[in-house]
Amino acid sequence: MAHAAPEPTGDKSISQLLKDLAEETTTLVREEVELAKAELSQKAKNAGAGAGMFGGAAVLALGAFGAFTACLIAALAIVIPLTVGALIVAVVYAGIAAILALRGRDRVKEATPLVPTETVESVKEDVEWLKNRRPSESA
Repeated sequence: MAHAAPEPTGDKSISQLLKDLAEETTTLVREEVELAKAELSQKAKNAGAGAGMFGGAAVLALGAFGAFTACLIAALAIVIPLTVGALIVAVVYAGIAAILALRGRDRVKEATPLVPTETVESVKEDVEWLKNRRPSESA
């Protein structure tokens, strides 16, 4: 976030300087809060659109998966009894589901907590800027 050069203080009193500092700080905090809101709003919008697409894909994939399962069980029924073939398919699917669930849990743990990273960086820059101001700039 760009900062305007401080105005020359001239003959301002300490109370006026403190008042100016308070106003600048308030403005800075408001701007950072607005930036955080905008960033999180955009992230939520993108996440919502992505979730909707995942939902549509899941519905279609479920239909394809059901057809594939029926085909697989029918193919196994040629060699072994139908119920045994269905049980084998179910056990294989359960094993794959368990592996996916464990890996998914780990990925979700990596992705949290959700924070507005750009805003955090901007606030860090603002703090550094304030720390590095020369005394003649603020007095």
